[in-house]
Amino acid sequence: MNVQIDKTYPMPCSAEVAWEFLQNLEAVGACMPGAKITERLDAGRYKGTVTVKVGPATMSFRGEVEMKDVDPAARTLRLLGKGTDSTGSSGASMNLTARIEAADAGLCTLVGTSEVSMSGKAAAFGGRMMNTVADQILKQFADNFAAQVSALQAQRATPVQTDSAAPETAVSTPPPPTARELNGLALVWSIFKDWLRGLFSKRTT
Repeated sequence: MNVQIDKTYPMPCSAEVAWEFLQNLEAVGACMPGAKITERLDAGRYKGTVTVKVGPATMSFRGEVEMKDVDPAARTLRLLGKGTDSTGSSGASMNLTARIEAADAGLCTLVGTSEVSMSGKAAAFGGRMMNTVADQILKQFADNFAAQVSALQAQRATPVQTDSAAPETAVSTPPPPTARELNGLALVWSIFKDWLRGLFSKRTT
């Protein structure tokens, strides 16, 4: 089963700051709820895990993600990911193109276009449910991403005192957000509400 996902999120920072952060795959991975980079294989290629908790049950997926086709002029890059769950009964792959677009007032937007392919038990959820789950996951990701680039922009704008008379700007990066398990109960509730809306809309037509 293939699902196409297109999202745009406004960011509270300049395009330069967002693009700098987007290229840091480890920091970006930490913004994804339930995700964790576990090993760097080589430049631009990493191993990682994604953990989803639904009540007392916990599901864990492991795989690889690779950064390719980095275009600084267009502020665009591509991420290729693939993985399987711990039982080997489900698999997934992702082809994501992300870019940073400048916006008014010195701000920017994060634009993502991805194709996700599911196989095994995970494919049984269906396209509509997958889109609902993706909306919830990406909303949490965008909030974390925005918080990180906002802090990074604030650091860039804050002068630090050195031995010289002229102040310099800070260049350190903010710490990554604390990794948290993806709240599966919230996803289930969102899916249930989406199903109810669809059910009642059919009855009223």
